[in-house]
Amino acid sequence: MWLIGGHGDRLRRLQRNLPLRYSFMRSGLGHDADILVPGMSVDRLDHVGVVAHRLDDAARQYARLGFRLTPFAQHSGASAPDRPVEKWGTGNRCAMLKQGYLELIAVVDPALFDNRLSEYLARYEGIHIFALGIDDADGELARLRAAGFGVTGIHPLERTVPTPLGQGRARFSRIPLPPHEAPEGRIQLIKHETPELLWQPQLLAHDNRAVALTEVVLCTADATATAARFARLMGVAVEREGDVNRLSLRAGRLLIVGPKTLPVVLPGIAVPTLPYFAGFAVRTEDANRAARKLMQDNQVPHEVFKDKVIVPPAAACGAACVFLA
Repeated sequence: MWLIGGHGDRLRRLQRNLPLRYSFMRSGLGHDADILVPGMSVDRLDHVGVVAHRLDDAARQYARLGFRLTPFAQHSGASAPDRPVEKWGTGNRCAMLKQGYLELIAVVDPALFDNRLSEYLARYEGIHIFALGIDDADGELARLRAAGFGVTGIHPLERTVPTPLGQGRARFSRIPLPPHEAPEGRIQLIKHETPELLWQPQLLAHDNRAVALTEVVLCTADATATAARFARLMGVAVEREGDVNRLSLRAGRLLIVGPKTLPVVLPGIAVPTLPYFAGFAVRTEDANRAARKLMQDNQVPHEVFKDKVIVPPAAACGAACVFLA
């Protein structure tokens, strides 16, 4: 914990030496994960989505932080499980990591369906999407329904992805919680149907040497009740350390705190409203040497606490970004 105090087999052949989600990764802070086994339940942080007013502005901010971003892609999806896949008004650019990724997302065509992004932006610019990785969408749908969640089904999502072999079509199977059960934003379980299209080797090398999404921090008015709900969603037990509620997966963890505790976890962060996804942490492979130099060279506001470099929300599109050595 960071307390402060489409081308299938051919493309797969290019990636035989790539450590994706089934490799040894660092889970959370200071805990080595076992090999991730396909077919397990929720076992990893898949990604966070930083919702921006302007995608270009968000991309410039994250480029200054040293992230290599994917080319722009516009989404297509089904607004309900029984609806056809059609073009949406949202688009993204992503920072793909060896474990997990960061999504920068915005409304790019206001005339089309925006999947609630305008509603999210009315609250604040920053993290509104929290996605958990799964391998068995049908099994997880049944588990969530048995746990009392009102999930409507499996929602398909698609977007075009350029590859060294030409254009591919990335496909996802999502299980989003209904809005009344997810006041924090878009909370979803996601299965990657075409992971080889996203985790391309040339996209994983970042100037800041980030390699894994390890933690996400959520601030709520009732941290205990929220943690109990997320424990049902994630299928894990809540671990308490003081006033911090920790939900640990095989790769990554979620920290849930109240507004009085947030400054202990993320010093100096103002809370715009509740609930609020305050920030995320990524682990680097070089003890933060590159991240520290980049923040200095690019004149990015930041604080250094021992093995952590903390970038405030104002410099990272509304989300605190923590680099962990």
